[in-house]
Amino acid sequence: MDEFKKFISQYRGAIIGIIIAIVVLATRLYALIVGVLLILAGAFIGNYVQQNKEDVKAKLKKFIDKM
Repeated sequence: MDEFKKFISQYRGAIIGIIIAIVVLATRLYALIVGVLLILAGAFIGNYVQQNKEDVKAKLKKFIDKM
């Protein structure tokens, strides 16, 4: 019994993560999570492009010239 308690206390975070992953998969929340992550990534990229217009133009031009 002591070994089981030691195992649980040592891997508590992994066990909680597995339980959360099972709940997310069972309720199909992963589609929502992926959607939210894509929206956040798009917002981050859009903000970066807006703040660094000239750098982005120069990098795109170099990339297109290499192609």
